Amino acid sequence: MIQIGVIGYGTIGEDVVQAIRQGKEGKIQVTSILVRDRSKYQVPEDIAALMTENESDFFENDFAIVVESAGHQAVRLYGEKVLEHGADLIIVSVGAFADEELHTRLMQKAAECGRKIIIPSAAIGGLDRIAAGSLGPMEEVTLVTRKPPKAWYGTMIEQQVSLADLTEPYCAFEGVARDSARLFPESVNVSAALSLAGVGFDQTKVKVFVDPHITHNTHEIEARGKFGQIKLQIQNTPSARNPKTGYIVAMSVLKTLRDRASHFVIGV
Repeated sequence: MIQIGVIGYGTIGEDVVQAIRQGKEGKIQVTSILVRDRSKYQVPEDIAALMTENESDFFENDFAIVVESAGHQAVRLYGEKVLEHGADLIIVSVGAFADEELHTRLMQKAAECGRKIIIPSAAIGGLDRIAAGSLGPMEEVTLVTRKPPKAWYGTMIEQQVSLADLTEPYCAFEGVARDSARLFPESVNVSAALSLAGVGFDQTKVKVFVDPHITHNTHEIEARGKFGQIKLQIQNTPSARNPKTGYIVAMSVLKTLRDRASHFVIGV
């Protein structure tokens, strides 16, 4: 039995915990959930008993792995503490690593503590092939992300255009992944994961579109290198509770946890 802690109980954290609670991952047990405000959650008693707002109480628990699903600031606040606690760290909010100093600091801490930082594929695919191809070397990686207008409410794009009035696709960003990860912390974590697997934050080219003609969150990836070429299109069903993220993200985290508990691993 692998014991885990969870930081954050938003859409992804809740989906992960509920799947484990329902016995879908029988060799995994949640021992504690760190949240900012327990009073905002209406949850079953067994889940409520695991929740704490106190990080000291959270870190009194034994766990081999901690799943971060609470945003960039949570990575900054708790990343080193998780590693020092002797646990591996699964990071969902990988866009936090656009902060080069934070990335370097956590990598050094992981090495110092003999622990692992694990980035699940989450909303994107092909990371295994791109990571392998980057040894080749890799020449170019591009990402085009398209999401329907409802996915962009609460982001800086609302200041650029009237989302409710869009009738044609609107290019909200064109640049490199370091900037896209910083500007859209909840919506374009995929650009950060792609950068870490491939040619880095400053060489990965990104375009971001608001598209009123689509209903799925779509990511188009192209990569070229000595290994050959990748062209990949992913269409993710948005989460019913949070259209900024895909339904697949929690499933990807669960697959990562299953791999840690299994004697047979595929797709790495």
